[in-house]
Amino acid sequence: MYKKQIRLIVNGREEIVEVNPYDSLLKVLREYLGLTGPKRGCDYGGCGNCTVVVNGKAVYSCMYPAMKADGKEITTVEGLSKGGKLHPIQRAFIDANAVQCGYCIPGAIMSIYAYTLKNQNPTDEEINEAFSGNLCRCSAGYYWPKATKLALKYMKENP
Repeated sequence: MYKKQIRLIVNGREEIVEVNPYDSLLKVLREYLGLTGPKRGCDYGGCGNCTVVVNGKAVYSCMYPAMKADGKEITTVEGLSKGGKLHPIQRAFIDANAVQCGYCIPGAIMSIYAYTLKNQNPTDEEINEAFSGNLCRCSAGYYWPKATKLALKYMKENP
């Protein structure tokens, strides 16, 4: 089978990996690089569990071709914490009780992280829109808007 070497910047670290033509970014992150934050849910972009940020934009990594990611910057939920300290969004999700089973949380966190990169003062409607591509089956999603508002407060207090 034809393989191609690609270069990724994942969570600030350069990674060189050999991928197959039809490998998804999700497969590369989980199976080749051992990053298990992005979760495999539906494989067609319907649940958001696999959401990561590519060059500042939230994408479904299950549908994103690995070869398309060549040379791009990718952030996963593992890359948000720095020096053992949680990112304000991660901390807010815990503090707002928005973490229950945990399966959908990495994708939800990455969706709102990408949104806050471009808008640090979203309306309630915009917050709900940012989560529109993420499904939660255990009811933690009910608390996501509250967690987002708390995260924005944390980010303003500690830029």
